[in-house]
Amino acid sequence: MADVKRIATREGYGEALVELGREHDNIVVFDADLAGSTKSGVFGKAFPDRHFNAGIAEADMICAAAGAASMGMVAFASSFAMFATGRAYEQIRNSVGYTRLNVKIAASHGGISVGEDGASHQCCEDFALMRAIPGMVVLNPSDNVEAKAAVKAAYEYDGPVYLRFGRLAVPVFHDEATFKFEIGKGEILRDGTDVAIIATGLMVDEAVKAGEALAEKGINAMIINMASIKPLDEELIVAAAKKCGKIITCEEHSIIGGLGEAVCSLLSEKCPTPVRRIGVNDVFGFSGPALDLLKEFGLSAEHITEVAEDFCK
Repeated sequence: MADVKRIATREGYGEALVELGREHDNIVVFDADLAGSTKSGVFGKAFPDRHFNAGIAEADMICAAAGAASMGMVAFASSFAMFATGRAYEQIRNSVGYTRLNVKIAASHGGISVGEDGASHQCCEDFALMRAIPGMVVLNPSDNVEAKAAVKAAYEYDGPVYLRFGRLAVPVFHDEATFKFEIGKGEILRDGTDVAIIATGLMVDEAVKAGEALAEKGINAMIINMASIKPLDEELIVAAAKKCGKIITCEEHSIIGGLGEAVCSLLSEKCPTPVRRIGVNDVFGFSGPALDLLKEFGLSAEHITEVAEDFCK
């Protein structure tokens, strides 16, 4: 395990932008004075005439991206998740969602793992905000390879897409040479019959570790990576519910309005199944080291293991 690479998913965003920029001259990238942190700056260095810094004016950035999209460009707009979805929500709703323009909102620094920046920057509401916009695709990749693939899938998709990337370096477990990403599809990482653990983003690695720990305790857990939060892979989730009879969802987001509620809504209509949601429990975060905060808020393999053990009694 010592040889496993750890790379933040925001790095994959920057790398994918450069690769897309070399292949397509219709891609433009906007940033709100955070190009170094969001990693859109690497695109700016490669293609300075197609990279625009809007300054600390996220609403203006979204409107400019919408304008570019209305002229036939594919526009990526980058900022921290808190500012991209919070400050610019009205512009995303009315100028991008309502008009179904080809704008991709790329938000880095999502969730509790922003760490020392504290509650003002720890956005745990972005999935809920973006899921509520009609026609908006919501993606949350789990590692660098999946992040790059998700950015390229967003480029190919005709319409608005929200992508969340993390600040914290996470293990890379996908093989870039063979991995295939598809909007609306999940990925079974480990098969099982006792409980299905559906995770997204950095929680996927924690779920995999929990699956290994549970196996040692005689509990056979199915582990699913659900990078596509909207649209959901309904077929996979229903099949997992029928096979396992119990579902646990794991997300670095509020338990309100995110992956957990999306899964519950689906199952309540198509396959009523007991569900336990692991996420941020309707509270604000606070400042601290990222790894310590994840454990404090129960976003860890240890907590997933405890919940699954109790659930499977």
